[in-house]
Amino acid sequence: MTTSIAIIIILGLLANYLFEKIKLPGLLGMLIIGVLIGQYGFNLLDDSIMMISEDLRKLALIIILLRAGLGISKRNLKEVGKTALLMSFIPGVIEGLTIAFISTRLLGFTFVEGGILGFIIAAVSPAVVVPSMLNFMENKIGTEKKIPTLILASASIDDVVAITIFTAFLGFYSGSQVNIGIQLLNIPIAILLGIGIGVAAGLVLVLLFEKYHIRDTKKVLIILGIATLLTSLEKLLSHTVPVASLLGVMTIGFIILEKREIVAKRLAVKYNKIWVFAEILLFILIGSQVNIHVAFDTGLKGLLIIGIGLIARTIGVIIATFNTKLNMKERIFTAFAYIPKATVQAAIGAIPLGLGIPSGDTILAMAVLAIIVTAPLGLILIRFGGKHLLEQEKTT
Repeated sequence: MTTSIAIIIILGLLANYLFEKIKLPGLLGMLIIGVLIGQYGFNLLDDSIMMISEDLRKLALIIILLRAGLGISKRNLKEVGKTALLMSFIPGVIEGLTIAFISTRLLGFTFVEGGILGFIIAAVSPAVVVPSMLNFMENKIGTEKKIPTLILASASIDDVVAITIFTAFLGFYSGSQVNIGIQLLNIPIAILLGIGIGVAAGLVLVLLFEKYHIRDTKKVLIILGIATLLTSLEKLLSHTVPVASLLGVMTIGFIILEKREIVAKRLAVKYNKIWVFAEILLFILIGSQVNIHVAFDTGLKGLLIIGIGLIARTIGVIIATFNTKLNMKERIFTAFAYIPKATVQAAIGAIPLGLGIPSGDTILAMAVLAIIVTAPLGLILIRFGGKHLLEQEKTT
């Protein structure tokens, strides 16, 4: 395993450097390296690291979400609250239902099978989006209208919506008694519970840090440990009540910023340093899960379905941001920021196949193809959009 970690670090840093040199996102280079050295490429990674790949990816995602929470102020969140809520629902639902309908025509799916596919693909990837938005926040790009905050706040809820509706369609397929009203009610319940648990954890941590003198490095580890336990709680309670744990993780950082701003800023610097390593792990291990050979099975039909889905998502973003302070350039940028898919597709793309659904192999191929197409495309468009569509805030 140590050899594999060494390979990941060296090649990840090299890929990041080379891609930044040619004015492309370093994350894109890491994803490509992951594909090349993964189990479906040259297979350079040890089986032992592949077995814990999911846990390592989750830990890296927790780190970047904590960092995101430490950068979102209450004032900024209030300004984008309503729009963020609309962005969380409208684009993903329109994309998922569009893919569900199109796949009945192009792939011969039933509408239920199409719904399973649609809401696997519809989930945006916080792992890809969040680092870019934090970079914009640090460089004051788009911050005057709180655009990075808007995207940070909405991206994690988008996943909750997509996964909940995906679960409902799975229930319809299996013939189990699924009450769509209850399934939809699970969405706000998951969001509120996630935020509630995050607030409680954040307040406990604030009290702990006020009462005891603890070095910042140890604070970082304590917060990371509690945030990781929060995500484990989601798995533990999954059969009883839904919990949006990733939203809870961001909330922990948000509460610490509100109650102990000076501490939060110091901790954010620490998380930035940890992220240098965590970022390499996250994106190379996501890439290592991608089976290009499976993705090619869907051919041009697959590309067409994903393309139509992205157009539908873009329309959804334009609708969600209608009647806001954003101009058309900024609304187009938010659509770009909502393109990348990776984490959810890698995590749940194989579930239908595992359940014996006949179209499961095609659904998995489509999930993989969505990662291959949208992650690089989204990263490039986010970089382009940040330079040409957003304004840099003037510092006085």
